[in-house]
Amino acid sequence: MRLIIFSSLLIVCLGCGNTKNVKMKPNELNGTWVPINQEIAGKRLPHAVFEKQELIISDNLYTFTAESVDKGEVRYSGGKMDIYGKEGVNAGKHFTAIYKYENGQLSICYNLSGDSYPEAFETKSKQTLFLMLWQKIKQSKPKIALLTF
Repeated sequence: MRLIIFSSLLIVCLGCGNTKNVKMKPNELNGTWVPINQEIAGKRLPHAVFEKQELIISDNLYTFTAESVDKGEVRYSGGKMDIYGKEGVNAGKHFTAIYKYENGQLSICYNLSGDSYPEAFETKSKQTLFLMLWQKIKQSKPKIALLTF
């Protein structure tokens, strides 16, 4: 009887001990992004306007650098995005947006009034819509210097 109970427990324990290797996909939006195109109210902005801008996304936090630095929280899922300014000129503001990540580029269409999500990735005849196309900066591996004495 003890042998049957022990054997049963051993089989159960061995079955529970198996692990599966599950590869988690890192958050594709995490990283440093630079704008490659901007449009507002149907008009494309000149490159000089946005050439020094940068967006850093780290899970649900963002830092946007332009003429000043904005920081806050971003929540995104299912192609919709909510952006909550916490520091900088947009502190206390809520922006809504739609986004898509395709071919290594991130498109975000913002509704600067924050009252609804844009319906499409176009800004014609909509004064509060702002479309940005982003390219991720590839991070190089840090170089390690070997010191000899």
